[in-house]
Amino acid sequence: MNEKKRLIELIGRVSFQYSEKPIYKLSSGAVSNYYFNMKKTTYSPEGAYLIGRLVFEKIREAGLHVSAIGGLTMGADPIAFAVARYSYDAGEPIQAFVVRKEPKEHGMRLQIEGSVSPGEHVVIVDDVVTTGASTIKAIKVAREHGLIVDAAIVLVDRCEQNGKQNVEELGLPVYDILTVHDFMRAGG
Repeated sequence: MNEKKRLIELIGRVSFQYSEKPIYKLSSGAVSNYYFNMKKTTYSPEGAYLIGRLVFEKIREAGLHVSAIGGLTMGADPIAFAVARYSYDAGEPIQAFVVRKEPKEHGMRLQIEGSVSPGEHVVIVDDVVTTGASTIKAIKVAREHGLIVDAAIVLVDRCEQNGKQNVEELGLPVYDILTVHDFMRAGG
């Protein structure tokens, strides 16, 4: 089984929830028939390996030359870490960074954590996109800190509420690894 099919199977088994009635409240406030609890996949050993490889390969396939990958904590964190780890093994290291929702109130008061500096080319990543709000926030914070955002990559596009299009309005290409259709076909 190839990596994409393995990831679909894993997410479908541990992260994808479906109900005949719309019972899942989304961060956008909408209620849906399905929900992705991605931490169950992104925090698992197999999930981390598959995600690291597939997102790294998407970066290569898109012809992006970036030094770092990150996004809004917590959804983006395990994805960025998985890509950083996989990229090291592939001999093309990409640093991981985290975008805090708000700057720290102590210490250096940073909103971006990791080994990344103004002027570097980066990819913003997110686990699931619905409206695109968290991805957009991460892009804006990254730009405010002088990072050059070349693209956004989402693990799963819910294909609703114009999430991907909302992010694209910032002038960036948005790539997905999977869409909700991969799970509806798989028996959701």
